[in-house]
Amino acid sequence: MDRIISKDLQTDHYADDDDDDDNDNGKHVTIGSKKKKTASYFNVIFSGFALLSDGYQSGVISFINLLMTEIYGTEIFNDTMSSRLSYALFVGAIVGQLGFGLIIDRVGRKIGLILTTVLVILGAAMSAASSGVTPTGLLWMMVVSRGVLGVGVGGEYPCSSVSAGESADDVAPGKRGALFVLVTNFVIDVGYVVSAIVVVILLAIFKDNLEPVWRLALGLGIVPPLSVLYFRLRMADSKRYQQGALQKKVPYWLIMKKYWRRMLLTSGLWFAYDVVSFPNGVFSTIIINTAAPNGTLIETTAWNILLYAFYLPGAIGGALVVDKIGRRKTLALGLFAQAIVGFILGGTYGPLSANCFPMFVVSIIIMYGIFLAFGEFGPGDCMGLNAMELFPTAVRGTGYGIAAAMGKVGATVGTLAFKPMQEAMGIRGPFLIGSAICFVASVAAFFLLPEVGPDFLAEQDIDFKAYLADKGYDTTQLGLNKPKSYSSTAIATTGINNQQSGNE
Repeated sequence: MDRIISKDLQTDHYADDDDDDDNDNGKHVTIGSKKKKTASYFNVIFSGFALLSDGYQSGVISFINLLMTEIYGTEIFNDTMSSRLSYALFVGAIVGQLGFGLIIDRVGRKIGLILTTVLVILGAAMSAASSGVTPTGLLWMMVVSRGVLGVGVGGEYPCSSVSAGESADDVAPGKRGALFVLVTNFVIDVGYVVSAIVVVILLAIFKDNLEPVWRLALGLGIVPPLSVLYFRLRMADSKRYQQGALQKKVPYWLIMKKYWRRMLLTSGLWFAYDVVSFPNGVFSTIIINTAAPNGTLIETTAWNILLYAFYLPGAIGGALVVDKIGRRKTLALGLFAQAIVGFILGGTYGPLSANCFPMFVVSIIIMYGIFLAFGEFGPGDCMGLNAMELFPTAVRGTGYGIAAAMGKVGATVGTLAFKPMQEAMGIRGPFLIGSAICFVASVAAFFLLPEVGPDFLAEQDIDFKAYLADKGYDTTQLGLNKPKSYSSTAIATTGINNQQSGNE
């Protein structure tokens, strides 16, 4: 099977649009088409699957903080050290998103996927193996390791998303949005759920012996990227990248003049959403402490499984409608619905918590779960999809990386602002302010985002090439250098000849 996968991916790498030789033989056309589709299928699957580890690593850190507090106490593992451990991944992710966004445009999608996979494996292994002469030394090694992991996790966003999105049209024409969501945002959400399940299982096995729990919980994040590394080594750059790459003498000024509005829009929307979504992870702790006061570690973690599980129907719901009603309406609808639910939560939290405890627990958990689900339905599914689609192939990774990095900046700002808002307005404050931000973002998305159809990526590349030509830029530099006559028939023949030579 490995050899078959390799052959398919290599055929996609060299296949030429003209396919003049294939037209002379219907059989070769069929074989070539099947091989190219198979190659694109593997590109989509193996590009997106490693994002499971990204969701896992982002979700598991909440439980690691709880475990470290139990092991070392608040004198050693204080709020400052906990913040360092949490923000190390954020800072690394911003570096990875910006850096690898450039790398995959200038060097290639494949090299970016390989490097990010290695960094995620290395960072997860270092985190699990953290040690030191003193507990503080151990924690500092973990902070550094999480930073390395963050670079890989952040790099996975542009690398995996762009590569999967560019190959999706060949796998499921007209359903690029749904397929993109299922192999990116949905996979990330599954990673969050798995992180909570793994910690519950480990706590059930090791009981009060918490050191193997945190080490195994961090180390198991290696499994998803390790399982796809071999296939990523053998896969090829997407056909769209081969046709539209711009690796030298990039006219950044011309690009910014044409796409600065889209850059501002995609980055601003992602920033606004993460300002709202990440601090709500802090609110989940408050809900759990209310529902299960003085709960054990395993009880607290089990409640998180329930809350994380609300992500999944939201992501699936968005995938089902994103190609039918469009990205613009899906994003606007999700943000608007989330704003409405958030206003209800903020308005009823006080009266319910004061007068009716059982109803408070049930209603708040359900409403909060719906709030999370709408977040995944709209912005969770569409932020990355917008950033992938709204830029031409030549700078798609760069545009995606900048937008995603702005999202992480928003997450940092929102998390830092959570406690001041809570102190000034009570626990309902973050919900009311966050919902207002969602409402404004919904209006902006509905009126400012362009409509994206099935042929948008191809049309955008044509428009970009015409724009460069109009500005006097040499457009022959677009695309990778490859022999024009090297058709899929020639590749098939070469593969047969090579196999025969090997047999001899």
